[in-house]
Amino acid sequence: MYKKKIVHPDRDENFDTGAYSDGIICDGLLFLSGQASVDFKTSTFVLGTIEEETRRTLENIKAIVEKAGSSLDNVLKSTVHLSDIRDFGKFNEVYATYFGGIRPARTTVQSVLGENIKVEIDVIVKLPNK
Repeated sequence: MYKKKIVHPDRDENFDTGAYSDGIICDGLLFLSGQASVDFKTSTFVLGTIEEETRRTLENIKAIVEKAGSSLDNVLKSTVHLSDIRDFGKFNEVYATYFGGIRPARTTVQSVLGENIKVEIDVIVKLPNK
């Protein structure tokens, strides 16, 4: 089985993420690890409102997806973890602006998240045929 690691374009390629990769390509699909409101140039979390964190998180996802040669239009599935499910409405308003046409299938749950972040999102993306 062929697998290829994808790293956020602002992350130092030699940075040790530990026991995970930002993304993995396998059999025409891109699987992203849970992404959050991170500044990859400094490897620090950027906390803010649910709207701000959602926007930065989705921009991080977009950057990784585009580095892999795809776009948010090809996201098939997302899983969203919110630290407070009462933020769902505000989160959803921002999320909806990133996906047009047929939107991805999605699961949204309340979870205990580290580092005081408000949202974490992972996605599965279909890569274009080459």
